[in-house]
Amino acid sequence: MRAVVFDRYGPPEVLRLDDVQRPVPKDNEVLIKVRATTVNRTDTGVRQGQPFFSRFISGFPRPRWKILGTEVAGEVETTGPAVTEFASGDQVFGVNAWRFGAHAEFVCMRESAALARKPAGMSLEEAAAVCDGAILALGCLRPAQLRKGKTILIYGASGSIGTAGVQLAKYFGAEVTAVCNTKNIDTVRSLGADQVIDYTREDFTTTRQTYDVIFDAVGKRSFQRSRGSLNLGGMYLATDHLQNLALALWTSRIGDNKVVFPIPPKYTKKDVLFLKQLIETRKYRAVIDRRYPLEQVIEATKYVETEQKTGNVVLTVNSG
Repeated sequence: MRAVVFDRYGPPEVLRLDDVQRPVPKDNEVLIKVRATTVNRTDTGVRQGQPFFSRFISGFPRPRWKILGTEVAGEVETTGPAVTEFASGDQVFGVNAWRFGAHAEFVCMRESAALARKPAGMSLEEAAAVCDGAILALGCLRPAQLRKGKTILIYGASGSIGTAGVQLAKYFGAEVTAVCNTKNIDTVRSLGADQVIDYTREDFTTTRQTYDVIFDAVGKRSFQRSRGSLNLGGMYLATDHLQNLALALWTSRIGDNKVVFPIPPKYTKKDVLFLKQLIETRKYRAVIDRRYPLEQVIEATKYVETEQKTGNVVLTVNSG
């Protein structure tokens, strides 16, 4: 089968399309014919081997995962003998977190993994762009216990996690202020944001407006810089930078405002099924910026690394 492989850390050019052996499902696994996947910041971070200490997980001195790609949508080709939930021909979607392998024509996933049948009425390309950002957003938002009457500001509201965060926060009943750049204002409003701040024209930290929750979906704002915009007892939700882990431990004991940093993120079948329900009841939609064929993975990766994408970047795979 064809797959995008890499055997050393480096720039996007270390990726190459090659012929590799098709995986064989274990007793509790399904073999999926991949129709669509994504390039996300987990893929780019692992490929770069950054931050450097992460190589003790991803492999040192060379990467342990040769094929990247976590999000997947496609059709079940075959199943292991112990599998009962899925059958050949089922259209499925999910996220193969910390096992990767989706940047290929076929990938194996455990039946118990974050995998479910594709939502009705959704294309496979759209389904591929759901799980990673939305599940990461869910993991951050749940401790905030959003409900009607609560206010939240989402910084980086036009990215993969951000577009998911806006929709999920509205589903939970919160009043949402979204921060994005000029080109994405209409998109973010269409997702349900009550107010939108254009960060190229206004810094939310310089206004007198305060919020119950601030969700930094892109790791570009610090707790120290944002805390003045939090209400008493407010919560800062972080998605990046290990310093926030130390702050989460510190603020859990001292101070009025709390930092929440969900490490490690959890990807579960329960969450995939929850997202499927939201999609089928038209309370959630995937946001796709660009689509590239698998052969253009380098171009797709370079675009993701501009940090200017809106929602998700999808790779289409034409399996034989």
